Amino acid sequence: MSLTHLTIAESVKKLESGEISSAELTEAHVRAIEGARALNAFIVETPELAMDQARAVDARHGKGERGVLEGVPLAIKDLFCTKGVQTTAGSKILEGFVPPYESTVTANLWRDGAVMLGKANLDEFAMGSSNITSAYGPVESPWRRQGDNRPLVPGGSSGGSAAAVAARLAPGATGTDTGGSIRQPAAFCGIVGIKPTYGRCSRWGTIAFASSLDQAGAFARTVEDTAIMLGSMAGYDPQDSTSIDLPVPDYRAALGRSVKGLRIGIPKEYRVDGMSGEIDKLWRDGEAWFRDAGAEIVEISLPHTRYALATYYIVAPAECSSNLARYDGVRYGLRVPGKDLTEQYEATRAQGFGAEVKRRILIGTYVLSAGYFDAYYIKAQKVRALIARDFSNAFKSCDLILTPTAPSAAFALGEKTDDPIAMYLNDVFTVPASLAGLPGISVPAGLDSSGLPLGLQLIGRPFDEETVFAGAAALEKAAVFTAVPQIMAV
Repeated sequence: MSLTHLTIAESVKKLESGEISSAELTEAHVRAIEGARALNAFIVETPELAMDQARAVDARHGKGERGVLEGVPLAIKDLFCTKGVQTTAGSKILEGFVPPYESTVTANLWRDGAVMLGKANLDEFAMGSSNITSAYGPVESPWRRQGDNRPLVPGGSSGGSAAAVAARLAPGATGTDTGGSIRQPAAFCGIVGIKPTYGRCSRWGTIAFASSLDQAGAFARTVEDTAIMLGSMAGYDPQDSTSIDLPVPDYRAALGRSVKGLRIGIPKEYRVDGMSGEIDKLWRDGEAWFRDAGAEIVEISLPHTRYALATYYIVAPAECSSNLARYDGVRYGLRVPGKDLTEQYEATRAQGFGAEVKRRILIGTYVLSAGYFDAYYIKAQKVRALIARDFSNAFKSCDLILTPTAPSAAFALGEKTDDPIAMYLNDVFTVPASLAGLPGISVPAGLDSSGLPLGLQLIGRPFDEETVFAGAAALEKAAVFTAVPQIMAV
């Protein structure tokens, strides 16, 4: 087996035994990245740094306690600040920005021995569902439809991370999820993606989009690998006021739990108009798999689901408008001179931000304006509270909620470019859990008629990632998803 086809768990085992070295494993992935640049999965590659880190791991092999990711190479979404390595958030306005500090999430990974392969491409400032809004070009999925060689989107915003893991360029990658930006690309790319509870991972050093929604998470090819990664990434951080001071459970141990007796909720409101028959069938297959494993299937109601997308696209742009006001050409990043300060602001932001970011800033500024604040923003926050209450009520009668991850398989690059509403509808199944701050995971569960992967999503109670992982492991075992992308680094 090629070293790039090893899972994180397999890599750790071989590294611990001395069967392979971190340098060998890292070099194999560096070569794979070089051979798959057509996917545009990385904005910055860091081969020299990766090899230095790998050799350092090998030098200390056997000299004491090893980290849970000791010697494992990872891709890092270019939204996490990495000390001494350019961090752009996929935007021209931050081109050339080299942080003098490390994000808490990446610092945790380096503490546990991980190696950085590079900074993965993403939708600009994490705004998008397709990874076509990046200032550094779109990311291509390694998957193709049967009989159709048109490049497909990998999903977004964490498309570079998802494509890298699916194409075997990295065994795991970090992502961030604001409205579905881990779970949806995981479904499109046929891999596993976990968004933990809001507050489980520190946001310190992660470039902000919507502060009350953004949450770091992990991509990998197996549920076990995401459990290993999240165990390293998570933890309380006093530098983040939204970080929750709770111990991090042993997520990997939770994978062995039986789902017998668990109640799996099926929200009737998620059977939306226009959902494909293939996705509906896969959802019913998921129900059957849980039933066969001894779980109980119960119908639940999430009555305010219909308002979730509208609520999200008021709250998130409002927070983005506030957060992105700091990019003004004065302190860091792009500066376009003007005859006075106001003209400098205008020129810098006009040239530095892409169309989608400008659209969301305008929407956000509008809903926060004096005449519309109560009518839109305050009302959206009230509806958000009702959506969270729906989930609280639902969890009185179930332990996990099973839904499709996305309403379709991956679409071709350019297919929905001119229709932002159609693009926003990609988040219809993921946004409600984000608004409620709940943990969610996407597990690859089947292929559509074109040979493209489809995912199923599990949503859990706040800070009950253990049950989410136990359910995901059962789903993974039943689905037996073994398909690989047609275009893949060897």
